[in-house]
Amino acid sequence: MSHAAPSPVAAPASPAQGSDRELAARAAQGDAPAFECIMRRHNQLLFRTARSILKSDEETEDALQDAYLRAWRAIGSFRDDAQLSTWLVRIVINEALGRLRRRGAQVIPLDGAAAPGFDEDEPESAAADDPDKQPERHAMREELRRLMERRIDRLPDAYRTVFMLRAVEEMSVEETAAALALPEATVRTRFFRARSLLREGLSRDIDVAVGDAFSFDGTRCDRIVARVLASLADERESPRP
Repeated sequence: MSHAAPSPVAAPASPAQGSDRELAARAAQGDAPAFECIMRRHNQLLFRTARSILKSDEETEDALQDAYLRAWRAIGSFRDDAQLSTWLVRIVINEALGRLRRRGAQVIPLDGAAAPGFDEDEPESAAADDPDKQPERHAMREELRRLMERRIDRLPDAYRTVFMLRAVEEMSVEETAAALALPEATVRTRFFRARSLLREGLSRDIDVAVGDAFSFDGTRCDRIVARVLASLADERESPRP
């Protein structure tokens, strides 16, 4: 049975507190402030997920906006016995992969093999030079963060999203497997392989740098939320066929 998209309704500001299930139920009734809470709560996870596929900040923002609109229209189909984060991750993955297909890029299924031609022995960036040559720790961490982001982008497609969810977002094996529709053993294997590929040249610095990778600052979060809310308002004002 199809579910009609909810029509945003005027409502007092909803508190940020509340479970995902409660917020989803309110959003299904047209509570736009509740949906805003959902977006702000899951923005970083979904941005990093789409970014691991698209490898472009600008396109990722556009994909995330469209994914949120899809989620808003389908929120009535969300089952409260599932995790909202998993449901949203699947939507944003489908949107990101769809964008790759539309631009004619090669799409490696997340349950497929590693991308061919990946050079594990590619020389390291000069950013990995002796950190003692960098005068301030902050500058060193920023360079390590940029290096980490470049190295994650170079991972084979089959490994990159698993690594993003497991290491950067710190999702459990079970959560990652559910979100990507993969066996838990496959998640463990790909995560181990991804870490092995990334560890070379970073050694002890990997655990420090990875937490800073693809930072989701307040400005970007606010921008995406504002765009989605504006689109929802346009949908509310447009006459339905």
